[in-house]
Amino acid sequence: MSHEVTLTSDNFEEEVLKSPIPVLVDFWAEWCGPCRMIAPAVEELARTYEGRIKVGKVDVDSQGELAGRFGIISIPTLMVFKDGKAARQKVGALPKPQIEGLFKDLV
Repeated sequence: MSHEVTLTSDNFEEEVLKSPIPVLVDFWAEWCGPCRMIAPAVEELARTYEGRIKVGKVDVDSQGELAGRFGIISIPTLMVFKDGKAARQKVGALPKPQIEGLFKDLV
């Protein structure tokens, strides 16, 4: 069972902007090699921090409007949202400790 939420334009506000806990959003695409490289680390962090953070994934191919809304021009892009606002952002295939560092002090 996946611990990640598939995010779309239809559910983004409810799942991310109105979330009572911080949300790590992974902007990715199926064809993106670096995105696939970090996917196991993102999934593991979703399991480890379940209930303390929410992890969501935005497929930039099917959700281009949503990617454009946040100025995503390179993937993978990881964004952390807290209290309805983008708090942090990193681009590229990061090692698990750096991904965790994006949100660890917010939980």
